[in-house]
Amino acid sequence: MSPLTLTSLIVSFCLLSPFISLLLSGSQQRWEIANISALIGLFSALTIWFSTLLNLGFAGPSTLVHFTGVTSTVLLLVHFVGYIVLKYAHRNFDRDPNNKRFLTWYLMTLFSVMVTVVSNHLLLLWLGWVSVSICLHQLLMFYPQRYRAVLAAHKKFIFARTAETFLAMAFLILYFEHGSANIDRILINYPLENLGLNLHIAAILISIVVLIKCAQLPLHGWLIQVVESPTPVSALLHAGIVNMGGLLLLVFSPLFSQSLPAQILVLIFASSSAVFAALVMMSITSIKVRLAWSTIAQMGLMLLECALGLYAIALLHLVAHSVYKAHAFLSSGEAVSNHSIRENNKVTTSTLDWQLATIITVVTFIAVTYSGLISAPFSPWIILSGTSLILLANRNLLATPFKAILPVFGLILVYVTLKMALTSLLPSITHQYYWQFDVAVSVLFLGLLLGYILLFVTKPIHLPLSIVPLLNAGFYLDEWSTRITLRIWPIRLPKKQVKH
Repeated sequence: MSPLTLTSLIVSFCLLSPFISLLLSGSQQRWEIANISALIGLFSALTIWFSTLLNLGFAGPSTLVHFTGVTSTVLLLVHFVGYIVLKYAHRNFDRDPNNKRFLTWYLMTLFSVMVTVVSNHLLLLWLGWVSVSICLHQLLMFYPQRYRAVLAAHKKFIFARTAETFLAMAFLILYFEHGSANIDRILINYPLENLGLNLHIAAILISIVVLIKCAQLPLHGWLIQVVESPTPVSALLHAGIVNMGGLLLLVFSPLFSQSLPAQILVLIFASSSAVFAALVMMSITSIKVRLAWSTIAQMGLMLLECALGLYAIALLHLVAHSVYKAHAFLSSGEAVSNHSIRENNKVTTSTLDWQLATIITVVTFIAVTYSGLISAPFSPWIILSGTSLILLANRNLLATPFKAILPVFGLILVYVTLKMALTSLLPSITHQYYWQFDVAVSVLFLGLLLGYILLFVTKPIHLPLSIVPLLNAGFYLDEWSTRITLRIWPIRLPKKQVKH
């Protein structure tokens, strides 16, 4: 067998495994066939990823698809999450009379995502992007009698069509500016000496599309309400599809890195969304709703990393978030028992715990900074330090110092190692450093840390009691968004919400 034939077979198994399962969905053994096909696709994706990692020149059989370090990593991630969710959905829908309809749209969604990830042509990427949204809409509407699910799907439908229009405009500009629709041929022109007005507009349009896709404020409400959809749909959405905004920004990072207006746009909305959603998440009691707010915050942080030029960290964030959210949603049924266990083993932190954790965190940050191990931008390390501070303070630092410190520093070590490993998968991109960005992000997240301590640790009496309920309601931002949406495009909603 020639190398070209082997390559074609691997790519075919990798990309067409959901499509093959779709063709056989009429069989009584459709779930078993889908699981076997997904497993073969996963191993094919793993082969492609290793080939890309080892620089074996695995480029695919045509110019329509292209495997880079970023796309092969995300493709492997999609296969992995898709397989895990499929296994769960098999049990979840085993006795559901509509399980064939669910499996059909699930496989079509997965196939669309895979095509979008590896697309090397602007038109194919756009068609895949639209197809993902349309197929996902059918999954969100799987229970059309659920009021909140219908409302969320309707809002997302409008936002998605708007984003697709902007994306088409951006792609048309890129095509006419570069005279090619092949993405690799377009990106090879960067960096440019001077980025023209049209290319700045294209970068801004792509940034708006990314912000909409990642459910950033104020267009975030639909992501909160889709928890009404089946759990496998929520897992696929939060673990895979919502991340595609980050993937789009990573793919077009050579263009994005040269457009200061696009960077400022992403920085403002992503950082605001991350901080706001993080505070709201801490006040939520519903497990699924808390996970939804967490996704908004994590997507904001990932886009913020892109705006700072930290593309390796953004890719790491994308992968880690996907794996974590798939596990979190699929295990949400055990949340009550897990919460009871945590409450029984909960350790009360004292002021001395926080003071000691602060000293350790500050000393470590200063030591690492002056040792030259880190360089600008420094704001991500400040965010990491704030996270370490919270973890240390809540691990009974005084009673068991080594047991509290070692896991935290071990986590940081794993983070740094993975970041260095993923750096090799990314192309060399020139991204100018702006100290103003660094300072703004640092101040914003230090404010988040202070807000967390004031609202959920010290709980001072002089703070208004209405703040936490307002946070719990997301300051009613989504209510305004819903009113405007229904005024622009009204929809007939179910009269009564089905209790479930």
